[in-house]
Amino acid sequence: MASNPEHDEDKATSGKWGLSDEQLATYPLVYRDDLLAGKVFLISGGGSGMGRAMAYCLTRLGASVMICGRRESKLVETADGIRKHLAAEIAYQPMTIRDPDQVATLIDATWDRFGRLDTIINNGGGQFPQAAIDFKVKGWLAVIDTNLNGTWYMMQSAARRWRDEKASGNIVNIVANVQRGMPQVAHTCAARAGVIYLSKSVATEWAPLNIRVNCISPGSVETEGFDVYPPGVPEQFRYSNPMHRLGDVFDIAQAVVYLSAPSGKFITGEVLTVDGGNAQWGDVWPNGKPDYFKVPDR
Repeated sequence: MASNPEHDEDKATSGKWGLSDEQLATYPLVYRDDLLAGKVFLISGGGSGMGRAMAYCLTRLGASVMICGRRESKLVETADGIRKHLAAEIAYQPMTIRDPDQVATLIDATWDRFGRLDTIINNGGGQFPQAAIDFKVKGWLAVIDTNLNGTWYMMQSAARRWRDEKASGNIVNIVANVQRGMPQVAHTCAARAGVIYLSKSVATEWAPLNIRVNCISPGSVETEGFDVYPPGVPEQFRYSNPMHRLGDVFDIAQAVVYLSAPSGKFITGEVLTVDGGNAQWGDVWPNGKPDYFKVPDR
């Protein structure tokens, strides 16, 4: 889980969490170097966190990559880091996924730049920890608009282009573990649940178009986004799963590869959960566990 009090798709702050560019460029991968050669990926929220790791991972596997997000400075940092550490070029476009016109322009720009588009990864999103009873209308709408509506605009715009080009397509949506609710981030739980069942619905509708649609549900994955939580809270996230550990951004990036490479050709309408067992055991309190829920002597 990552947090975003300003509701940017790729907001990040500096601190002790996350991997450096050097680590992103050298992290051991399980796939062969040319696995994705000739393929084109579009990643929303590609300037930081899991999106940044995806950009590095996919580039290292030979793909052409376009990233987008609201903060141009973060996109430039990612592109510059890939140029420096991988001697490769990626494309980027500052925009907001909340605006369907900007999304359509992004899809066209990706197609114009690379001549094709194989996979979009809807990683852009954000939320802030707060008791649901205290949500302001503006905060609620911002999270729903980014996480649900923005994801839909990306999905529909890409699908229409694939249909018109008579090309196959692949969509991977980054969601969350919503099965037992998500206290203190109820707005993102509502949005992510919507994305999951939207994905299942259109996976069937779009199968005749040869478009696959799947979701990845991360558990507690360490990113620089941890820096926005109250002190001491991120250290507790490891205890939300029976493995008592945090995931890292390549757990998610390599799951994206699995669903996007030939290994995923017979998978659609599914949710791949990458969470160390959190969905079946444990809870997450991003704003700290309330005293009411603390068990004495445990």
